[in-house]
Order: sequence, then structure tokens, then C-alpha cells
Amino acid sequence: MIRAAVLFLSLCALPAAAAECRKESFRDKPYTICEVDLTRDRLELFLKDENDAVYGYFGNINAALAKQGQRLGFATNAGMYHEDRSPVGHYIENGTEVQRVIPNAGPGNFGLLPNGVLCLRDGRADVFETLDYIAQAPECRAATQSGPMLVIQSQLHPRFLPDSTSRFIRNGVGTTADGRRAIFAISDSAVTFFEFGTLFRDHLNVPNALYFDGNVSRLRAPDLGRSGSGFTPLGPIIGVVEPAQ
Repeated sequence: MIRAAVLFLSLCALPAAAAECRKESFRDKPYTICEVDLTRDRLELFLKDENDAVYGYFGNINAALAKQGQRLGFATNAGMYHEDRSPVGHYIENGTEVQRVIPNAGPGNFGLLPNGVLCLRDGRADVFETLDYIAQAPECRAATQSGPMLVIQSQLHPRFLPDSTSRFIRNGVGTTADGRRAIFAISDSAVTFFEFGTLFRDHLNVPNALYFDGNVSRLRAPDLGRSGSGFTPLGPIIGVVEPAQ
């Protein structure tokens, strides 16, 4: 929700810089990569509006921000969700916990342990393996749980197979060791978990990375002319809040 924390931002001068998105190829697979500098950019999670209605679409968030003299820059879906668009796993927005941490295994990719949590704090973002997140108990102003982990301490998820034939459009996020940068990626063709995890480990060089979702995945990258529009609404969304121009 766009609550007091985001409303406060409308009274402050936000930096003019924005997340940088680019097209890249790795091992003959095309990807769109977006980097967010947490010391410069304001990264937020969005689920419901002030009327408790699910945003569902990037355009709805952009319209709400426009009323505050802001706009949505880069954005993507941020974790798995139920049919009512509520998050499957742990979810915090503007300091309010919407869903508790889910530590146990379950069906689908979310339950392919280990899974993880993306934690946003002032000036940094970190991907934690879920049990490590529980042990460290960081004070996140926003967080979203998804799974599986793609990279764990610079190692691929142990269940990923080089010869897998399961290919989908996939998106996810990795964070640098200092927490300064969050690097988001979406495949522009169908890839395996092994291929996608290898992108984060060997090409983007992040120690920890988290899978968000598969074929429902969308990405908004205005500088690339990519709106991320779709027919069905999304659940949790993550994006950069920028000053309107």
C-alpha cells in the first residue's frame, strides 16, 4: 500500500537518478537486466491501494503516485501469490507485516527449499535464505518471500540440474554483498532454473539471488519502451519511485 512512508516521500526531494535497465545476452540467452542503487534510488513494494484494493498492474501504481507528484520507474512482479493476489510467503510493506514467514516446504517452486526473502532497509537491500533471515531477524521496512533461492553464498541451488528440460520465462533478483545494489533480471526467452541461476552467479556476480516467478513475470522499463502491461493482475510488485517530470 502507498501508506505514510511513501506519502512522506512526496514531501521530500527525491534524486533525479533512476534504475538502469539494459538488454544483455548470456550463453546465447537474452535477458533484460535492471540495476537499482539503494543509496540513490527509492525501491518500494506495492500490494494494495488506500482503499485496500490490489493494485494488480503497474499502471495503477503509477496513477496513484502521480497524485503525489511522483511516478513509477522500473518495476516487476515480486513473488508468488494466491488467486486473490495475496502473497504466498512473508510480506512486509512500509513496516507492516501482511504475511508471516513460511519456513517449511510446500508444493510448487516456492516450496523447493531453500527459498528466501528480499529485505529492504534504508540504503540497502539483501537477499537472505529463509532460515538465515529468521535467525538474523533484520528490521526490514519492506520484505517479500519467494522461492527457490537461485544462488546461496555464491553456490547454485543444489536441486538445479544442468540437463533440465523445464523452460519458462523467469524473473528474479540478486543483491551485492554490501547491500548497495539490487540487480533484477527477466529472461526474454524460456530458460531453465540452472541457466537462470548461472546468470546471477557467473554473469551478474551476486552472492545471493532469489527467484520471483515464471510465465506470469512482467517487467516495466520505461527507458527501454517496455510497459509490462498484461491481461491478468499481479500480486506483490516492486519498483522504483521517481519524481514526476
